[in-house]
Amino acid sequence: MAEELEQNWFSDDIEDEIVYSFKEYDVSSIPNDFNTKTIIDFIESGLFKIPGFQRNYIWDIKRASKLIESLIIGLPIPQVFLYEEGKNNYLVVDGQQRLLSIYFFNKKRFPKKEKRFELRQVFEEQGRFPDEYLHSDDFFEDFKLKLNEPAQTVKNKLDGLTYPTLGEFKNSFDLRTVRNIMIKQNFPSDDDSAMFEIFNRLNSGGVTLKPQEIRTSLYHSKFYNNLYKINLYPNWRVLLNKPEPDIHMKDVEILLRAFALLLDSSEYKPAMTRFLNQFSKKSRGFKEDSLPFFQQLFETFCDYIVSLNPAVFVSKTGKFSITVFESIFVALCEDGAKSHSLSIKATTNGAIERLKADEVFVRASQDNTAGKGNVETRLRIAKEILV
Repeated sequence: MAEELEQNWFSDDIEDEIVYSFKEYDVSSIPNDFNTKTIIDFIESGLFKIPGFQRNYIWDIKRASKLIESLIIGLPIPQVFLYEEGKNNYLVVDGQQRLLSIYFFNKKRFPKKEKRFELRQVFEEQGRFPDEYLHSDDFFEDFKLKLNEPAQTVKNKLDGLTYPTLGEFKNSFDLRTVRNIMIKQNFPSDDDSAMFEIFNRLNSGGVTLKPQEIRTSLYHSKFYNNLYKINLYPNWRVLLNKPEPDIHMKDVEILLRAFALLLDSSEYKPAMTRFLNQFSKKSRGFKEDSLPFFQQLFETFCDYIVSLNPAVFVSKTGKFSITVFESIFVALCEDGAKSHSLSIKATTNGAIERLKADEVFVRASQDNTAGKGNVETRLRIAKEILV
């Protein structure tokens, strides 16, 4: 019930599904067996890139210990999937928890649960866990294998051991191989649609991930970091009528969609999911010095709208209207974005109410909301009525 309520706070958004056929792709996959020492080297060198992922590292020490035990005694573990983004550049699509467990055991340290979000940010910025964090008892504890259960009569001989104290088992761990599947999209060559779909199918774990949860992993960038900051802006939370961030990152997707239409509306064509994927990929190349401007422009917009009517995007049913929000945002901020100016177009609460009541705008906001014609119609009418 709580999950259902969490997902029903917004309206006017039909998640389009991109139906892929096998004929659309030319994807090659090559198996490689790497031992654990090589895998650790690849992680530290950045060859294996572990993306920012909404779940962070979620395993507890018992589950991680079972994985290490399996490697030592020779039991097979699930293979790891990696996506080739470029030469000597592989993105971990499935297997993050396993790879990090191996890495942490080698480093003799296990991350404290309450510090994992902070540690993820450090890892994303530096590509590793610096020694000052690894050796800090505020962030990590010693990784001692935890394999015994309370009712167990015969003690597991590996219980309590660390990487340096493995003794006769150390070589078994170091030289044990893990199967890695290296995936490369050969066609189409102009997008990462196969990577998006592969991640969705492999990493669902029985729970369907929302598109923005997948994008967070595949397209993480400094622009995305900016979106996370903007998402916490107090007046944005007021306009959403939702104090806390959405657990499935729908609020971040709404921001992404607004900026994509603000900066690239002329390039829009369905499906919305693909458009946002392509914009996310493009945003990785945004100049860092442009990011503060985007944040300031959005905050200026939020402050202005709150001064007019803080509930302007919330319908009578209490739901946030995505189409009304993005249309008004583009109409008022487009000129400022083009001229790199924080001055947004002035409007009135009355003009906004006329837009929301306009028959053509309403029709374009109810059915096939991601259709090219409807998107163009909403943006055009918003500019005509508001500005």
